Amino acid sequence: MNTRQFLKVSLLGAGAAALCSRAHALEFYPSPSAKKWAVLYGTWCGSSRDAGVWISEGMNGIAQVFDVRENPDLSSYDHIVAGGAIRSGKVSAELQDYLRKHQAMLAPKIRGLFAVCGNGMQPPGTAQVKALIDQHLAALCGISGVPSRVFLGRITYGLMDEASRKTIEGFGMPEYDNLKRADCMAFGKEILNKSV
Repeated sequence: MNTRQFLKVSLLGAGAAALCSRAHALEFYPSPSAKKWAVLYGTWCGSSRDAGVWISEGMNGIAQVFDVRENPDLSSYDHIVAGGAIRSGKVSAELQDYLRKHQAMLAPKIRGLFAVCGNGMQPPGTAQVKALIDQHLAALCGISGVPSRVFLGRITYGLMDEASRKTIEGFGMPEYDNLKRADCMAFGKEILNKSV
């Protein structure tokens, strides 16, 4: 290899490395925003991940979406939407711990809360919002009065840990998918419109 080829290959390699170091999963900003938005979720089987991504889509994709298991540093974000999947009336222990630990930083930034649950495959109403959002998520965050929504979820046995799968199969619960992208996007639009 001559010197000229070596320099070309070296520059191309350095440029590719620089681009890769800036790439992050789920970062997509089709619309500019003067404020930094984040959606934080806790999930067991992926329903809340999808809800978070779709909420961001409803906000024109300006929010980065974070799994609480990544222990993200959200201190530089101006606006945050938080939520998660519900089991036995509560979000995951990881999300509960994160919200408690960072409550002082998160509370003034929370612009919306959401929960994803099976609810016996029945449409959630005010009782579910009160129990899952007002008395649980909002209490963990130390806030009230922000837009909130409870979405129906889904069961996918292949995405569950074995103990949970056996428990739910024991109830004779079939696999189902009641999480609606349009509902999540509408919630994202609502949050964005109230925060502008």
